[in-house]
Amino acid sequence: QVQLMESGGGSVQPGGSLRLSCAASGSTLDYYAIAWFRQTPGKERELIATSFGSTNYADSVKGRFTISRDNAKATAYLQMNNLKAEDTAVYYCKARHSPTEEYWGQGTQVTVSS
Repeated sequence: QVQLMESGGGSVQPGGSLRLSCAASGSTLDYYAIAWFRQTPGKERELIATSFGSTNYADSVKGRFTISRDNAKATAYLQMNNLKAEDTAVYYCKARHSPTEEYWGQGTQVTVSS
């Protein structure tokens, strides 16, 4: 059983930066695809970044967000730069080994406001 714990959320002004962490316990992340999602009230959870060999980004964050991972630390990261008000959301990480084995973190709030 893998447990994921996000951290690093908070409040920041537009144009600021945050780095989210997603720390895994119970397993390394070597063989897991990592994804970051975000969700705002009343909307579906949005996939914004993935990492498994290659990285991919949603158009809404491309050029501003960077997904990375440190398998030795069993931790994934989401570096978020040039934050905008529309980036305000709860951010979740997901580790997926197979269609029947995936794990979610509990989420961390990011608020971008002046």
